[in-house]
This record gives sequence, C-alpha cells and structure tokens, in this order.
Amino acid sequence: MPKINGNEIRPGNVLEHEGGLWAAVKVDHVKPGKGGAFAQVELKNLRDGRKLNERFRSADKVERVRLEQKDQQFLYETDGMLVFMDTETYEQVELPADILGERRPFLQDGMTVVIEYHDTEALNATLPQKVVCKIVETEPVVKGQTAANSFKPAVLDNGVRVMVPPFIGQDEDIVVNTETMEYSERA
Repeated sequence: MPKINGNEIRPGNVLEHEGGLWAAVKVDHVKPGKGGAFAQVELKNLRDGRKLNERFRSADKVERVRLEQKDQQFLYETDGMLVFMDTETYEQVELPADILGERRPFLQDGMTVVIEYHDTEALNATLPQKVVCKIVETEPVVKGQTAANSFKPAVLDNGVRVMVPPFIGQDEDIVVNTETMEYSERA
C-alpha cells in the first residue's frame, strides 16, 4: 500500500487509519499563525459509518488504500439482502440492503451498480447518477401558474417524494439525480 503525507489527503481518498478503513469526506488545510500547517480531515468509517475528525501534519504518513471497482448487475432482493451478479464472471454476491442507504428505492431490476471492494469485502455501492422514474401522484397542471422557481410535490413509483416543475403531470416519466435525489429532466 502506498503511504502519502498528511497534506496530500484529498476528499474521496480511502485511508487505513487506526486499524480501520476510512473515507476522507472533507479536508481543510489550516496554516495557523504559530506552529506548523496541518490538514483537518473529516473521516467516515466505511464499515460502520462512524465519523471522526482527525488532524494530520505534513510529516505524518498515512496509508492510502485503493478500492477495486466492479460493475455488477442487480438480480433480486431476499430477506434484506440484495443479490448482484458480476457481469464478467457471472459470480453472484449478496450484500445487505442498507449498503445503499437512502438511495435504496432507486434500485431497479437489472440495473448495473458499481460496487467497491477491498480484497473480497464489499464496502460501497454506487447507483447510476440518473434514473428514470414514473410519477404516480401529483397535483394537476394549472394554466397560468408559470412563476419562475415554483415546484410542486410529486410521488414516484418507488414511493419517494420529489419536487417537480408545474408542467409535469401524473403518469409522466422523469429523470431523477440519485446523488441529490432531485428532479433532473423529462425522460
């Protein structure tokens, strides 16, 4: 594993620290008036989700971990476990449904998901950035109500509530950004 200096840590880096795997969420470089510069790093544990604020000086060495990314296809859900298939080897892997967190409703049958592995342990799953969903419930379109930045609530076919522009009607397909969980465009 490559060791990097404390001042080389960037958001998104995965580090081995205090015997665990941590992702750098936020990095602030601080140069106080007195004393040496340091990086104030907010870390998130990839195994249990704990957060930690740590201070790294430029002389500190930390171990940077490279995660292997694999495209895997979602097959089905059983007893709180999601079953994915490796598209190259056709190997199947079961992961807990909470690996996706609040984005779980956007997972659709046959969807290709990027799963990050450390050795053989799956640590993270990332959905495609944009997903097409159908609106099952929203207020009807009202003529003349075209004020800028006016949005109305809508319920998607997966049960998630989003805000949509007034011209979007019921039973329309829209594209939702899975990172921000917001309306993106018409499908």
